[in-house]
Amino acid sequence: MYILTFKTFRNCFVDENSAEDYLCHSVISLICYVAVIVTLPFSLLFCVKVVREYERVVVFRLGRLRVGTRGPGLFFILPCIEKYEKVKLRTMTFTVPQQKVLTKDMVTVAVDIVVYYHVYNATLSVTNVVLPHKSTLFLAQTVLRNTLGRYNLSELLGNREEISATMQRSLDDVTDCWGIKVERVDIKQVCLPDTLQRSMAVEAEAVREANAKIIASEGERIAAITLKEAADELAQSDVAIQLRCLQTLTAVASKNNSTITFPVPIDLLAQFINDRTKKNEKKQRLSSDLSIDAYETL
Repeated sequence: MYILTFKTFRNCFVDENSAEDYLCHSVISLICYVAVIVTLPFSLLFCVKVVREYERVVVFRLGRLRVGTRGPGLFFILPCIEKYEKVKLRTMTFTVPQQKVLTKDMVTVAVDIVVYYHVYNATLSVTNVVLPHKSTLFLAQTVLRNTLGRYNLSELLGNREEISATMQRSLDDVTDCWGIKVERVDIKQVCLPDTLQRSMAVEAEAVREANAKIIASEGERIAAITLKEAADELAQSDVAIQLRCLQTLTAVASKNNSTITFPVPIDLLAQFINDRTKKNEKKQRLSSDLSIDAYETL
């Protein structure tokens, strides 16, 4: 019973205060309107303001937020009792200062990023956060350290787009209540320690040399197989081997004007030797036949 009575008394007290505030607010506003009308047209210099296309104005009357935003174009304010703040809606950017981050595999790297964002709700950016742009910058530094600490160095260097998208979502989740939309986050540069750079360079050079040796060995193997096949083809004809030898000599002689001395294969002279041997045998056979005929005649 006492609790209900106390709650009822408190609600009545709050309602009475609200009614008094509303009455006071109305009286002061009426006085300002009358003063503006009386001092026309000089009061227009203080009452009429201009807002650009990419700006919006948040108005406070006697410390209370006015519903909605003003702009673009002309808008009207009451001097003395109304204050306003302009908010730019264009896309803005900032570079996060270089941060030293310890990766998952215990490697220290220096990373800096670029953040693109814009204000989509001027009222929230004014009422919910102090210095929204600076707050977004500090938040980006924290998110950068927390996000990169979950990746290895190889993942950081190879998956920049994925990591940037993760940081963009993390930033956007927090800045949404500030009336700020983070459009994108780009990793600008990743600086490695000098000792690590030298180690990676040596490792890359060793890998390149190993690949070069493997490629050279593979080429020699293929060349050997091809030469074996060519030798098998040439072995089927003795004349083909000799023609190939002569073709090679012709190619060498065309490049350098020089005299080349090379041994003549016996196979080339075998035909001539065989012919001469046959002629000698034939002569011997004829002479022997003649001698036999002469002996028989005697």
